[in-house]
Amino acid sequence: MAVNASTEETSLSGQQRGEYLVRVGNCLGCHTAKGGQPFAGGYRLSTSFGTFVTPNITPDKETGIGLWSEEDFWKAMHEGKSRDGRLLYPAFPYTDYTKVTREDASLIFAYLQSIPAVSQVNPSHEIRFPYNYRPLLYIWRTLFFKQGVYEPDQSRSAKWNRGAYLVQGLGHCNACHIARNVLGASQDETMAGGQIMGSNWYAPSLTSRREAGGMDWTIEEIVALLSSGVSRRAMMSGPMATVVRQSLQYLSQDDARAMAIYLKSLPESNNVQPEVNYPPMPDNVRRYLAQGEKIYVKYCQDCHGISGQGAPGIYPALADNRSVIMVIPTNVIRTVLNGGYPPTTRANSRPYGMPPFQQVIRDEEVAQVVSFIRNAWGNHGSLVSAVDVGQSREGSH
Repeated sequence: MAVNASTEETSLSGQQRGEYLVRVGNCLGCHTAKGGQPFAGGYRLSTSFGTFVTPNITPDKETGIGLWSEEDFWKAMHEGKSRDGRLLYPAFPYTDYTKVTREDASLIFAYLQSIPAVSQVNPSHEIRFPYNYRPLLYIWRTLFFKQGVYEPDQSRSAKWNRGAYLVQGLGHCNACHIARNVLGASQDETMAGGQIMGSNWYAPSLTSRREAGGMDWTIEEIVALLSSGVSRRAMMSGPMATVVRQSLQYLSQDDARAMAIYLKSLPESNNVQPEVNYPPMPDNVRRYLAQGEKIYVKYCQDCHGISGQGAPGIYPALADNRSVIMVIPTNVIRTVLNGGYPPTTRANSRPYGMPPFQQVIRDEEVAQVVSFIRNAWGNHGSLVSAVDVGQSREGSH
């Protein structure tokens, strides 16, 4: 069984197919600096190993990939090797791109060769010792890199395999939705959630119904969220809103549905928590949450409602909201600090947004209102402190 392109994709010309695949892979997102020329690189990716700077992938012959051959590009995607044979750092997700077919890689390369060349010299990586010692990459690859094009699961449907191919390969969802070890390698392949590299956001688990698992969603609900950033049950914000705006909104209906079929089929992780009989709150906790309630009434209640019910399609409900009560509260804290903005997409051209409050209320008050939201209307979550808020301010995104 081959992983066939959707009917909508095969109806496109070769260059159009290449452009479509570039969008699916969100190449623009990483290879464009803020305010910079498209695909000219210069985007700075901060990690625990140092700062990586993305390269220029326009066809400029001096500073881009204008002298690269199709074979050179294939080796970068499939083997993680540059044109001169140097091993690439896995900040470039070749560990996922290795699953992309040769045909798709060739279409991507042809499209990138057709875009305007931009002469732009980007700064070098700023990687700390000993990680800047490139020979160590041979050891890393031996331990953690499995090279190979996606192999279809013969027991699954063509739609499921197409979705798996896009999620595991070009879509490189593992790059964010996975826990990593101290060497930056994925600890498993279950997309059980992890810290997003280069930012202080948490990518929720796609295999837990307590976080972002879709096992109890309909296919249509998942398709809507991927394509527009908003569904009846959730909305995208933070880095994922950017991914939807730059990439996923351009998915064909066939591919969006294939990804939804695959995501819905992911086995549920074992971290499902049993029902808990919560003890009565201590008085000091009640007082802390009461302060948070006052802040909620003043700043939040007009939009999100007296019972946290929100307004469907406009303001998200906070009651029984998975993103609010996740064990890791980083995302909800950052949303209060920085605002919540769904992506502007073709299907949702004028989304409602939430303004930032970091200039309006102090860290202690942010902690109190977040703690209240996480424990009101049937929600149960850990309390948040001003220290947690301060730590959540860190990060570039």
